[in-house]
Amino acid sequence: MTSRNTRHHTVLAAAIATATAAALMGTALTASAAPRPTAGSGRPAAAPVALSAAARTGLLRTARAGLARTAEDIGLGAKEKLVVKDVVKDADGTVHTRYERTYEGLPVLGGDLVVHTSESGRTEGVTRASKATLKLATLTPRIAATTAQKQALGLAKDKGSAKATTDRAPRKVVWAAGGKPVLAYETVIGGFQDDGTPSRLHVVTDAATGKKLFQYQSIETGVGNTLYSGKVDLATAHSGSSYTLTDDTRGGHKTYDLDHKQDGTGTLFSQDNDTWGDGKTTNAATAGADAAYGAQATWDFYKDTFGRSGIKNDGKAAYSRVHYGNAYVNAFWDDSCFCMTYGDGTNDSDPLTSLDVAGHEMSHGVTSNTAGLEYSGESGGLNEATSDIMGTGVEFAANNSADPGDYLIGEKIDINGDGKPLRYMDKPSKDGGSADYWTSSVGGEDVHYSSGVANHFFYLLAEGSGAKTIGGVDYDSPTKDGSTVTGIGRAKALQIWYKALTSYFTSTTDYADARKGTLSAATDLYGADSAEYKAVEAAWTGVDVH
Repeated sequence: MTSRNTRHHTVLAAAIATATAAALMGTALTASAAPRPTAGSGRPAAAPVALSAAARTGLLRTARAGLARTAEDIGLGAKEKLVVKDVVKDADGTVHTRYERTYEGLPVLGGDLVVHTSESGRTEGVTRASKATLKLATLTPRIAATTAQKQALGLAKDKGSAKATTDRAPRKVVWAAGGKPVLAYETVIGGFQDDGTPSRLHVVTDAATGKKLFQYQSIETGVGNTLYSGKVDLATAHSGSSYTLTDDTRGGHKTYDLDHKQDGTGTLFSQDNDTWGDGKTTNAATAGADAAYGAQATWDFYKDTFGRSGIKNDGKAAYSRVHYGNAYVNAFWDDSCFCMTYGDGTNDSDPLTSLDVAGHEMSHGVTSNTAGLEYSGESGGLNEATSDIMGTGVEFAANNSADPGDYLIGEKIDINGDGKPLRYMDKPSKDGGSADYWTSSVGGEDVHYSSGVANHFFYLLAEGSGAKTIGGVDYDSPTKDGSTVTGIGRAKALQIWYKALTSYFTSTTDYADARKGTLSAATDLYGADSAEYKAVEAAWTGVDVH
């Protein structure tokens, strides 16, 4: 969640996957899904089902056992191998298995794909991040790894990184996200960004020419008496005379106090009674209660809405850290620690622990562990919008009277210092920088601004165009061509976006691909001739994505 006055701030962003959308590669949908019936008044028959740990493990085991056959079925070369990343099963028996790829043992960045298999085991189609054929003349670099490392360190320092150090020495990879696949080095630089956020700068260097191919920052920003949500019930742990902010009912989530440090786990919140915080920032446990409540609400939203058990869908929780740094006006998700971190805001008086921030940031973890949308170009905007969409879903689902659901992003934390929300989904340009509609240059904008296209699409799909009041908030959503869009409701819009994210989006998905993916999702869930399918078409047309 970036202030429009300080675009280097990277709040509410993602730990991301390892391929670029800069090339705007077309996502290949090699088979179209047939219309499927809905399940009466319940969730659609093609919606993902909740998998027990044993069932998920079984599906992953089956996928790993069939790697060679799957690679042959989808036409991979003899030097290519698949690595299972994730699996989703629909209520009608369809399985969507997500894979990474290697070439002669080297990771292929931009080589991810999803194989769609019918209940009978027949391959119905493949969604690919890159359609390029993998064939390299040599795997011998022409430049030394130290040259790539020096380049990466220099780029980090140019960006104002403090104490830049090599977190991971250059490794050989195949870069497939930029057109013709090439041999490359990937180097990861640590330290801190210029606003105090930890740095994990990934730099991809052509191993033949030394040219920088791509770079991205994989840390982007981002009973309790809470500051933002009032008095709430918290799941805690009790042992002897001590209570801790540990939620064993939701995968073992723990909340820690960093006490203004910038590294380490911190100290688990612990005390001799089960009332946390007093609603004021002077009490350290208040922010802890907000963070614990946000994690609790986010877990419940994904479980109740999509049947997803935790960020990785494996029943295990992340953990949260509050009171990061001094006057740190950010919050961030970090995949490397699988944790959520919150700063205390300007003058340490406005912690970024509001409900939609929590839902937004942890949704970056979901994106990282599903589509892996690259945090650059149009896919970066889609990544950021996914967290806005899901964070909004969390806020509505929590149904908290102190922080009711709305289509405003960051309205509680006052990150700009003017009392206004950070972003608006009904008309994104109201924030002074976000895009209402797609243009050929939108991929070159900051991802917090290019996300406006998808945010606007989602609002139109859920609520429709024109002026209306929802939950006491006034909205007025225009369309590019002046058309009227009739919304299908937030519940169905969320199902379509989640289905597309988990079954059809890849690391390089751009806005044209997102349109295809959501239409495929609407077909799966509601049928190709459904009102929902037509609403998806109309909403994308409303934001000028054709």
